[in-house]
Amino acid sequence: MRIQNLIIPVAVSAAGLALSGNAMAETWKMALGDAAGGTQYELGSTFADLVEEKTDGEVTVELFPNGQLGSEQDTVNSASMGLLDLSVLAINNITPFSPTVGVMTLPYVIQGPEDARTLTQGAIGEELTENTIRDAGVRILGWAYSGCRRLTNSARPVAEPADLDGLNIRVPKNEIMISSYQAWGVNPSPLAWSETFTALQQGVVDGQDNPYITIDAMKFYEVQDHVTDSCYVFSMEPLIISEGKFQSLSPEMQELVLEAGQEATSHSYDYLLATESDIKRRLVEEHGMEITQPANNEQEWIDKATSIWPDFYDSIGGKEKLDADLAALGRDPAPAE
Repeated sequence: MRIQNLIIPVAVSAAGLALSGNAMAETWKMALGDAAGGTQYELGSTFADLVEEKTDGEVTVELFPNGQLGSEQDTVNSASMGLLDLSVLAINNITPFSPTVGVMTLPYVIQGPEDARTLTQGAIGEELTENTIRDAGVRILGWAYSGCRRLTNSARPVAEPADLDGLNIRVPKNEIMISSYQAWGVNPSPLAWSETFTALQQGVVDGQDNPYITIDAMKFYEVQDHVTDSCYVFSMEPLIISEGKFQSLSPEMQELVLEAGQEATSHSYDYLLATESDIKRRLVEEHGMEITQPANNEQEWIDKATSIWPDFYDSIGGKEKLDADLAALGRDPAPAE
C-alpha cells in the first residue's frame, strides 16, 4: 500500500518571549521528510513541546511530515531564503549545501549511537553548526538519532557484497553513499525520498537502506522481505532553523530555542535506545521480515567501503577533519591518499 501524502499538520503551541522586539504570537512551520511515527517526528514534536513549556506559548509550531513541504533538500533552500522556519532532514541531504558535514556520512565512521552522540556534541558538533550557517544559511539546533542504516530488499537474503549482484538498490542523491555501493560492485539508483516507496512497490528498484525505525514508520515491510543487519552509515537528522529567523529573535528567545534543541536531542538518543529492539522484533514477528547477519562480522563490507575515504578528503575539508573525528572515537587515523 502506498503511503499517501495527506496533510497532517500537527499544531503545537510554542514560544512566548519577544520574537523580534514584540510579543505578537507567531506560527512557525516545520518540515519533516519522514512520516509520523519516526525519529524525525519524535524530535520535532518534542522540540515544539519544550518550546511551549519554556515560553508559556506564543508561537504555534506546525509539523508537516512525509515531505509535504518539498523534498528534504528543497527545505534547506527554503530555510536559507527565509521561506521556511524549521526542517528535520537526513544528514546526507544537507551535505550538498555544506560539504564538511559529509564526514558524518563516510561509511563506517560512525558505528553506533555512542559514536553518533560523541561526534554531534561538543567541539565537533559546534564546528559543523558554524559551517552550515556559513555555507547554507541554516543553523543546526538539534539532532535526531535514527540508528544504523539497514539494507532491505525484496529478492533474497544478502550477507556479503557478492549477494548484491543483479539487485537494483535505491540510495539518496549523495555521492558518498553512491560510491559506497559502487565499491561493493553495484551501481545503485539515486532516487528522491518521496519516490522511494512507489519505486519499491512497483519493482523499479529491489531495495534500499534505512534504520529499523524508518523501515517501520514508512511501512517498507509491505514491499520488502529481507533485511541485512548492516551498519555502513548511522542515520542522523539535524533539526535546522533559518539563520535569518534565528537572528530575528530576541537574545532570550534564542537561548530558549537552543535549550529546547539540546533537550530534544537528548530525548531522541534515549528514544532510539528504548525503541529499536522492539521495532526490530515486530518487523520479524508481526510483519514477516527476515533478518540476515552480514558475513564475517561485516569485514568485507567494511574493507571495500572504507577504501573510498580518500576520494572525499578534499570535500570534507581535509583528511585532518576525518582524523579528528576518529581520534574523538578512540580510533586510528585514516589512511593516506
